[in-house]
Amino acid sequence: HVQLVESGGGLVQPGGSLRLSCAASGMTVGTRYCFGWFRVPPGREREGVTGIHSPGRERYAESAKGRFTISADDSRHTAYLQMNNLRPEDTAMYYCAARRHGNLTTGQVLDRLMYNFWGQGTQVTVS
Repeated sequence: HVQLVESGGGLVQPGGSLRLSCAASGMTVGTRYCFGWFRVPPGREREGVTGIHSPGRERYAESAKGRFTISADDSRHTAYLQMNNLRPEDTAMYYCAARRHGNLTTGQVLDRLMYNFWGQGTQVTVS
């Protein structure tokens, strides 16, 4: 049973940076997984931030381009989200998601319906 645990959230001033981590357990050794980061801003629906299919095959929401970077360590089954130049509108609960590669395409990594493993979330507040 795959479990995801996010960490690294917190309170940061506008313009600051945070690095979120997503540690996975229970993943099948030798199986490749895709990771995505999603967020739920106050009073809004869950939205995709970024996703990674494999190295060099990432996608970013427009709001994240140029400021956020996703990476993943396949050997450790860990994903990261480096967030720079944070803005108040980035305030949200951030969730890590994962799924086996399967037939997922790079263009689908921002689709929350494509993921079947989710973490509990970590709060990011920019103020």
